[in-house]
Amino acid sequence: MILVRRRALLGGLTASAMLSALPASGQPRDDARLREALDGLVGVPGYDQRLAALEPFDAASLSPSAAVDLRTIRKNIAIDSQLSRLFPGGKAGLPYGLPASSEGLSQRPEGAAAYALLLERHVGARVNPEAAHRRFEREAARLVARADQLLRGAGFSRGTVGARFRAIFADPRGLYPDDEAGRDAAVADMNRWLDAARRQASALVGPVPQASLDVSVRRMSLADQAAGKQGYRQIPTPGQSGVYVVDLKEIRRRPRWTLGSVVHHELLPGHMVQLPIEAAANPHPLRIAYLPAFAEGWAIHAEQLMADHGVYRGRPLDALGHIHWLLFRTVRGLLDTGIHHRRWSRDAALAAFDRLQGVPAYFAPFEKDLERIAGDPAVRAAEALIWLGLAARTNGQRGAALRRIHQQILADGRKPLVLLPNVGSAV
Repeated sequence: MILVRRRALLGGLTASAMLSALPASGQPRDDARLREALDGLVGVPGYDQRLAALEPFDAASLSPSAAVDLRTIRKNIAIDSQLSRLFPGGKAGLPYGLPASSEGLSQRPEGAAAYALLLERHVGARVNPEAAHRRFEREAARLVARADQLLRGAGFSRGTVGARFRAIFADPRGLYPDDEAGRDAAVADMNRWLDAARRQASALVGPVPQASLDVSVRRMSLADQAAGKQGYRQIPTPGQSGVYVVDLKEIRRRPRWTLGSVVHHELLPGHMVQLPIEAAANPHPLRIAYLPAFAEGWAIHAEQLMADHGVYRGRPLDALGHIHWLLFRTVRGLLDTGIHHRRWSRDAALAAFDRLQGVPAYFAPFEKDLERIAGDPAVRAAEALIWLGLAARTNGQRGAALRRIHQQILADGRKPLVLLPNVGSAV
């Protein structure tokens, strides 16, 4: 059984029966040589020496997945080399870890250059931090306007959007009872959302592994709940069903109209589609380590994909729940660029949380989330930028054209956005 906690890096998943055959006769040998070299990089001292160890390899002689490994890791080791010179004394691993600090990068010498490099490493494309910040501002304004409209329709018309979110989240009409029956009802509702998504997944994404459809939502055990565990996933493989184990300990903080988007993010067409396809491609663990934001970016895109294709038509409260989740992702990106590029203070960041989002995500209280964003520069911005980049790539597409683009995005596992043609202007 493979248990994957929320946002945990997925490294070393074994190839399964879904693994595609390598197309060229010379590739298995070249792939094996590359994998051996990548495995040995940890023992090579210095980033320039690690780059030299990869010099003999040519992506054209490799299978598609191995070629993505080479391009991703080679490019990001070069970024690590620059980061280690800008901020010496950090963790000299793969990837390079900057020296710990309680300050945003904008407050530190060479911080602007380092932040741009970190964004490039996580997104897989060059990013102008100022352009990214403005992109988040525009997206936040769009989402707030839509939330305002939906909140007014629900009878919540006074105060800021954040204040009205707090009011509607507390409205008992949308809450499950805090008992066993209430938790069972929430899981049943999520599985109904999942049944509908299962019928739509292939029409939107194209062929998905059969294992991806063999998934369900399950309640957390009392022992896990008492231990304070958050929701986690068991990734489907041939012969093993996939499960999302949902945390409903504080069920009165989870209105029923917020759960549809959770299903689309955590299950279909989100993580339970992308991760099994990736596992079949057998990416090197270093590729996973260098691109942690891609899986989250895909899952956010999956949420929006379902909304754009009518899943909330005639269901305004469920649409509001979806908008709140997208605001959570957007505000995280905005705070990331605000703190590490715009020199925002902690108080300014918390005020943005309060004004735009109003209510924290179930698993991300504002104070704790702010600590994560401040301590791990560029990750939350990259998650949102990847989502926006994928959305730009698929905007206006329908039918076979949309499925073709999604197959291109998903093929061979996560990849730098620069390897996807015509990604769009989101980054």
